[in-house]
Amino acid sequence: MAESEMRSKKLVHEGCTIYKEKPFVYVLSSKLRTEYCDSCLKKGQFMKCSGCHYVYYCGKVCQKEGWSVHKTECRNLKRVAPRILPDAARFIARLIHVLRKGGDLVKSYYLENCFRMYKDLMSHYPNIKGDHQRMEHFTSLCAVLFDFLGDDSLPNSAELMGMYGRMCINSFNIIDQELQCIGTGMYLGASVIDHSCSPNAVAIFDGPVLSIRALQTFQYLDWSQIRISYIDILNTTKDRQNELEAAYYFLCKCPKCLEPEPPEINAAACPNEKCDNYIDAEIITPGEKCTKCDTIITELFLKRFKEVVEFTDLHLQNMKQLAYFDVCEICLKKQKGVLHKFNVKYVKTLDLAFQSSIDFQKWDFARKFALELVDAFYKYYGQVHPITGLLHLKLGKILLFEENDNLALEHLTKAYQILKITHGISNNLFKDELVPLMQQARAAVTNQNV
Repeated sequence: MAESEMRSKKLVHEGCTIYKEKPFVYVLSSKLRTEYCDSCLKKGQFMKCSGCHYVYYCGKVCQKEGWSVHKTECRNLKRVAPRILPDAARFIARLIHVLRKGGDLVKSYYLENCFRMYKDLMSHYPNIKGDHQRMEHFTSLCAVLFDFLGDDSLPNSAELMGMYGRMCINSFNIIDQELQCIGTGMYLGASVIDHSCSPNAVAIFDGPVLSIRALQTFQYLDWSQIRISYIDILNTTKDRQNELEAAYYFLCKCPKCLEPEPPEINAAACPNEKCDNYIDAEIITPGEKCTKCDTIITELFLKRFKEVVEFTDLHLQNMKQLAYFDVCEICLKKQKGVLHKFNVKYVKTLDLAFQSSIDFQKWDFARKFALELVDAFYKYYGQVHPITGLLHLKLGKILLFEENDNLALEHLTKAYQILKITHGISNNLFKDELVPLMQQARAAVTNQNV
């Protein structure tokens, strides 16, 4: 498609919603099926489907809206119960149903005269075919789908692999207002957006509805220049490249990937605890000195650094799905004085420790971790990012609870400045949580000054 066809003369302001779309197909994560409505993907009080007893709805309206898709899977879910259907199998089963009901003719317009259809999504058939791990997954899904739908309802293997490839490459993780993944959705129009590790737009969700919001001002809307991040950018260039190649079969050539990395990203701390300098452990040799304080870097320190990095890697891998506060605490104790405060492994551990301390209501720890995370998040996520905005919001809430009202207002104000751009003032997180907290903090500060 010519670049001119991807453009609109419309001026795009920072914080503007440049695109909104309902999903072509989506599923709620099975592990959250009793906590979220299967239709609107909101938390609340739920009623169970009387047919399959598998899915839950927040009321009759959502049950009615979800029935057009759910009615074909309801009896099958009941038949295979009490087994839990894998999310990918349920997604493909729903995709089969949507396509058979004319979904292949659906057009999703991202400009007045520009649209995407299902056939426009790349299946990456050769890549999938040569990907041993994904082929194993696909083979297991075929067996599950055969059991779930029956042989007569299944497309041929080539069509099925095309569906699987499109799901893998073109689906979005649907996230809630806490930025936690709650499901998977395929969005035809939004699939036109490419990736960058330095994104100029962000994908935000209201239930299953996707909004693309601009992180900067554009003189005109040019979809060939709009970039979102497909992955978490808190990582080294090498690890980001590996993740993108494994998941999406391309090597990123964005400015962030082509420029030199921040030297602190893999660095050791200076052994002198009063010095904040970083030590490049990959090139420094025993006996050399810190360039800032002249502390000698010993062979024992470099050996310890290597051991701590390996120890951290192991536990970060084990905590990909669930963070454990005690494990995070052990890692942080080993990392103290060894990993630099901007070492990405230390930052990741700190982030997991922050999240798990909230889960266990360890507010003193949560405040301490969050205060240390702020500078690192700005360094790696930039000045405007939803993750940084949410960090300020959570920290402000904790500080308000602890009656540290002035500092709470400071962080809530920063959350306001960021989330106004990334989420917008009509977003539930912004208007129902952030604004009341700011009003509470302002009132508390005013009362102190009276």
